[in-house]
Amino acid sequence: MSHTPIAPEEFALRRHRLMAQLEPNSIAILPSATERLRNNDVDYPFRQDSTFFYFTGFNEPDALAVFMPGRADGEFILFCRERDRDMEIWNGYRLGPEGVKAHLQADEAYPNDELDELMPTLLDGCSQVYFPMGQDQGLDMQVMAWIDTLRAQARRGARAPERLENLNPITHEMRLYKSDAEAAIMRHAGLISAEAHKRAMRMAKRATHEYQLEAEINHEFAWHGARLPAYSAIVGGGANGCVLHYTENKSLLRTGDLVLIDAGCELDYYAADITRTFPVSGRFSPEQRALYDWVLRAHKAALAEVKPGNHFNQPHEAVLQVLTTGLVELGLLEGPVEELIAQEAYREFYMHRTSHWLGMDVHDVGRYKKDNGDWRELEPGMCLTIEPGLYVAPDNERVDARWRGIGIRIEDDVMVTVEGHENFTLSVPKDPDEIERLMQDA
Repeated sequence: MSHTPIAPEEFALRRHRLMAQLEPNSIAILPSATERLRNNDVDYPFRQDSTFFYFTGFNEPDALAVFMPGRADGEFILFCRERDRDMEIWNGYRLGPEGVKAHLQADEAYPNDELDELMPTLLDGCSQVYFPMGQDQGLDMQVMAWIDTLRAQARRGARAPERLENLNPITHEMRLYKSDAEAAIMRHAGLISAEAHKRAMRMAKRATHEYQLEAEINHEFAWHGARLPAYSAIVGGGANGCVLHYTENKSLLRTGDLVLIDAGCELDYYAADITRTFPVSGRFSPEQRALYDWVLRAHKAALAEVKPGNHFNQPHEAVLQVLTTGLVELGLLEGPVEELIAQEAYREFYMHRTSHWLGMDVHDVGRYKKDNGDWRELEPGMCLTIEPGLYVAPDNERVDARWRGIGIRIEDDVMVTVEGHENFTLSVPKDPDEIERLMQDA
């Protein structure tokens, strides 16, 4: 498997589109992520801030990007760590200011040591400052300190910005719509993640513990160049599958139980997010199959609603209709389907929503509703998950014992297209007969 990273020209186009949306005579500031201490002198693996990377392509910590639309001396300025031979011997190479200009198309680049000296100069005369307000308290304080410096120089003709504006609504809306290059990476991430799930299915009968299937998943990710998962994998055997965010992954896998795996890789900063549920032994029991079939019907009904012009909540509404009907037919709920939906009686067995945006973050940015409170319409380029489920708690004494402890979720990643949608994770089976055949052939 191979893929093409985002080209420098696309990062430049994103910056151009961002600055075209800013007010005249304004400035925008974006901070990078910083390294985080794990314990003693060991850091967590560094992962760049998604929005910072989206506009810069820069994968080093402790940097600051500045965008100044219309500035004659250059619109894209970046502050970063200097080259340091001793530190690079220990921790790896840095681009440094000159490398940033050469490789990232920055108009100007400066070492971080000059940040507090130069930022008031750049802010001087700007009428408005955009930055991700409230996201980084340190940045909030820095911006105010730079503005206070200018205010103190007012008698010498300095002009401090008069307005502060949150940059996130603009950047988040841009990230919501995926380009062809982004879609290609997400398609590849979906394929790698699908292969990982198939690997886990094939290995299930040989595994004794949940963590062994997690290891198979992570092996497949890394083997294909996706060294980090997009989120902590969920490998829930038996009743653990009823815990929505179960990540301990250390219990025994028992013959006769289902195992729910929710796992996706991150590739070049883009996430996949897949859930499959399958029997440890390779064969569904009648009760498992009955619940699974209704979740699969709900999944298909939701997919049919993913197309331009439909609103974001229509897949969820379709899922509620199907799942509530199934719960009534199986005897887990009693009453008219529409009344049960209105009463949210289904929440005893289905307590989460059907979809979320997907992209650089597994729960990606972007508004779900319009200003008037209505659900926004789906448009080409938006990516979302479809993930209905049913979960019968092991201590739910209101239902027959044969249903208790069964947790099922089926999740795919889809992109809205002009014709309807594209399923990035279609290659991992979800039809129960296909799952059983795959596991029996392993």
